[in-house]
Amino acid sequence: MEYQEGKGKFIKTWGELGTNWGINKTMGQIHGLLLISISELTTDDIMSELKISRGNVNMNLRSLVEWGLIVKVEKDGDRKDYYAAIKDIWTVFRHIIKKRKEKELHPMIHLLEELEALQPLDDKSVEFIKMMDELSLFSNKADKALDNLVNSKANILVSSYMKFMR
Repeated sequence: MEYQEGKGKFIKTWGELGTNWGINKTMGQIHGLLLISISELTTDDIMSELKISRGNVNMNLRSLVEWGLIVKVEKDGDRKDYYAAIKDIWTVFRHIIKKRKEKELHPMIHLLEELEALQPLDDKSVEFIKMMDELSLFSNKADKALDNLVNSKANILVSSYMKFMR
């Protein structure tokens, strides 16, 4: 396989995988392109490489910056904005976890906190409250576990994983 073919496969697959962690396919493709680029890219560079519109590129670049996966870079004497990916994969992983918690886990925890005020009236409501309590316990434990993961250092996680695998 030649470089261009491998590059194309990687960008396409990274875009598809991105949908699994909460971003759209184009956003994932832009992130994949920036991950493997040896230098910062402009909006025009990205449009040309991925054959997508300026509006689509701009919208997805803003989202990637918001997610903390890329940074905007200014170059002296050049009015164009350049973009570069955060290349430390541990940092990327942590940013994705933080965003997923904000978008998915925290709304569930807030809902479950609201439902704590329910009073049992009959068998159905007792069962409902029991399930909400279990979901609340699980969600809060997951939140704490993910916080520990996000706040841990990469080498601690890797060494723990290696011990587990032995």
